[in-house]
Amino acid sequence: MALLKVKFNQKKRVKLAQGLWLMNWFSVFAGILVFSMGLFLKIELRKRSEVMDNSESHFVPNSLILMGILSCAFNGFAGKICYDSLDPAKFAKWKPLLKPYLALCCIFNILIFFVALICFLMRGSLDSTLAQGLKNGMKFYRDTDTPGRCFMKKTIDMLQIEFKCCGNNGYKDWFEIQWISNRYLDFSSKEVKDRIKSNVDGRYLVDGVPFSCCNPSSPRPCIQYQVTNNSAHYSYDYQTEELNLWRRGCREALLNYYSGMMSSMGAVILLVWLFEMSVMVGLRLLHTSLESIANPEDPECESEGWVLENSLKDTFKSALENLKKLGKFNQVEAGAEGAEGEEGGKTPAITTVS
Repeated sequence: MALLKVKFNQKKRVKLAQGLWLMNWFSVFAGILVFSMGLFLKIELRKRSEVMDNSESHFVPNSLILMGILSCAFNGFAGKICYDSLDPAKFAKWKPLLKPYLALCCIFNILIFFVALICFLMRGSLDSTLAQGLKNGMKFYRDTDTPGRCFMKKTIDMLQIEFKCCGNNGYKDWFEIQWISNRYLDFSSKEVKDRIKSNVDGRYLVDGVPFSCCNPSSPRPCIQYQVTNNSAHYSYDYQTEELNLWRRGCREALLNYYSGMMSSMGAVILLVWLFEMSVMVGLRLLHTSLESIANPEDPECESEGWVLENSLKDTFKSALENLKKLGKFNQVEAGAEGAEGEEGGKTPAITTVS
């Protein structure tokens, strides 16, 4: 029994073709939207590529851009087919292409669904990328005189100000690296010498943070040096002073920003996928209803359309049998080639008559 079997007359076929033509052009605009989302996400990721460890995160925007282009191409072509289906003479030239085209549409819809899932599942990969990238960026914060790294201080500062964050996981990350350049240190000072000597790696570590970690909403002037020394500041307790520095790490802030954006895009892609699936089903019904017309010279006669000629179970069994036959055919061919090779390798006996 055919799946989703529907009876059509000429009026229904015309309405289906016209509706599909309109839906295909809506799908073209949806493809432009997907392309635009991919482009926007790519630009947003490139803005902060200095604090990302690798380019794995660009898989999502690149996939969205590709899906957007393919959606415009597929749906524009389908729109032309639906328009020509109103004229039997024009539709005749598309008949041989419809089955391969519908197979490509099926693969395309599987890819769209896969990209939508990736949008939701990319958080883990993005987390590790940001964690390592921010860690490296903070190490290079002090290298304002090093070619290729002189921009890193500005990048980190602007990032912390924009996203209201501090450090990788929190402000205490700055205590573990030397973020003050040696050019701004007085090496004749006993305090500087003692701090450098007290560190195994010879780094100048302080319990301080860059100015960009300061919260402008704090009721008191920002305390960015001797953050953990309560006695160095009047009426101060760093464990309870919540408004002085940003407490949230930049990894968490960026991860929430990008994963929220990708989740929203994933939801849009799922809606586009559902729309594309309905267009594909409609196109299949139009194709089968036109092919099953008993008398092509009488376009007003009734016909039947279906999505699958047999039930889902029978179609699956048939596909498995075809795969098995294909495997057996390949084995027979391989065996025949081996036999020919053995026969060709035999040397005929030569009898010498003296």
